[in-house]
Amino acid sequence: MILSSTSHDSVLGVRSSAGKRQWIWRQGALSETQKRLVLALVQQIECTELFARILISRNIGPDQAEAFLSPRLDRDLPDPSCLKDMDPSAHRLAEAVERHETIGILGDYDVDGACGTALLASVLKEMGCTVLTHIPDRITEGYGPNKAALEAFISQGASLILCVDCGTAAHDILDAFEGQADRIVLDHHKPNGTMLPKGLVINPNRLDCTSALGSLSATGVSFFAMIALRRELRERGWLESHKFPNLLSLLDLTALATICDVMPLRGINRTLVTQGLKVLNNGQRPGLAALAECAGVRDKSNAMACGFALGPRINAGGRIAQSDLGLKLLLSTSENEARPLAEKLDQINRQRQTVESTTLQEAMDRAGQQVEAGHATIFLHDANWHPGIVGIVAGRLKERFNRPTLIGATIEGTIKGSARSVHGLDIGNAIIAAQQADLLLAGGGHAMAAGFSLESEKAEAFHDFMDKALSQALTLPPQEALPIDEILNLSGATALLAKELARLAPFGNGNEEPILAISHVRCTRSDRIGKDGNTLRVTLQSEDGLTRLKGIVFRIGEKDFASLLEDRTRPLLHIAGYLRLEEWQGNENLTFFISDVSAS
Repeated sequence: MILSSTSHDSVLGVRSSAGKRQWIWRQGALSETQKRLVLALVQQIECTELFARILISRNIGPDQAEAFLSPRLDRDLPDPSCLKDMDPSAHRLAEAVERHETIGILGDYDVDGACGTALLASVLKEMGCTVLTHIPDRITEGYGPNKAALEAFISQGASLILCVDCGTAAHDILDAFEGQADRIVLDHHKPNGTMLPKGLVINPNRLDCTSALGSLSATGVSFFAMIALRRELRERGWLESHKFPNLLSLLDLTALATICDVMPLRGINRTLVTQGLKVLNNGQRPGLAALAECAGVRDKSNAMACGFALGPRINAGGRIAQSDLGLKLLLSTSENEARPLAEKLDQINRQRQTVESTTLQEAMDRAGQQVEAGHATIFLHDANWHPGIVGIVAGRLKERFNRPTLIGATIEGTIKGSARSVHGLDIGNAIIAAQQADLLLAGGGHAMAAGFSLESEKAEAFHDFMDKALSQALTLPPQEALPIDEILNLSGATALLAKELARLAPFGNGNEEPILAISHVRCTRSDRIGKDGNTLRVTLQSEDGLTRLKGIVFRIGEKDFASLLEDRTRPLLHIAGYLRLEEWQGNENLTFFISDVSAS
């Protein structure tokens, strides 16, 4: 049974759950117009009212439903020429192809940088160019292009240099090579001022770009550049005697980068990711197939597999080991080549998790003290912390305290760090403002994530600046509220409902998976499973005892609600989470993935 979802009050009266969160409606009471749209959707796409309400709550009405539920490349792809500098970049790339030039590609050390570099390298190499690649070392080189790397390209004959997921703010470095090699930047980071590098800069977030494609990843920008290159080569007649690589086969890289860089999964990104996950699931790329096997991923067409299994492993090399391991894996052409790389990245990722756990424990108490002291932002730094994992720690603390969080590693008097923000507070703009105020040596990023470096003696002034820039964070609750889409009785949690909700996938930033609240259940059995016993498997039973459902909780050791689920007195509970139907070896398993619990 599905219960009402129209109240503005706390869902099921839960103002402070066992997980210390208030349950709120993702969407308040529907207006009369919205109610009519719900009925129209039910008839138009033959769905339940629950499903139609969720669509309407995401501003997807009858006119948008088909495009949202059935994304299509032939309908949804915009003209690449809408991006500033795209046409002259395609012209220059076409010249490089025709002349078989040597091209140097420098990418960022994260998933987006590795994927974008792999995408460009594979296409340009297949078309006869000599391709050189470089992923900077996070510690010794830092973010973005550097003099030594660019000089190495030129010494090997590069006449064209591409910067992927970096370069927008590197005018001082890139401009120094004017006359030695042409430069094209393919990026999406917000400019930290009005000055861009000389040459060509394809960046939907540059101030004079009117494409409205600011949510693209850098790999997405690179994908559009290859579409533009194919068109340019066709107009030149080059394709009459040459074959262009299959661009659709590159969508797995575009999807992986878009998900892992936490880009909004709406509009063109939803189309790219939907189609890209299909390519990924086919297992055509040896590196990703080997990595999925090492990570135990069964369904690669799931965005969660990218965000929580594949992405962290590709990132691991750039965080605490060899920066180009992820790129080498993505460019591997055989299982024999890919397997040892995947195993090495899997091992490094386990090491990263150990380092991360130690740092997180040290940072948690200090972060709590800053929140209690009234800081709007959390800013921590330590000489014993590894710079490769500070971004992950910042994300975990942000989730725990619901505050914009900046974590840095101190190296020889310089703090290098990463920042993560909460919805509604643009930390990228705040970081850029801090750099313009002469508090940072470097900085930039997105609304939700950014990087920065500063001299240690400016740490206190920087923290004060960020507190003022993001002072709205002081109005936030200690933990993020939990947005609920619908309330169900346990009997309403069916396989048919799970299948219907799955039509909204892929889930991620901007298209969050629906969170359901199931009322008045008992946990009749609980077992800790897994190698470390940190997963809890439970059996949920309705109040009348007639309906049962399997539930699961990951990282149970970190959950404040663990004791309620393991209470042998079997109290009556409300639970919130995700209803999913998983397939394994031909069998369908309905499971409720629990996010929070409250006494009823």
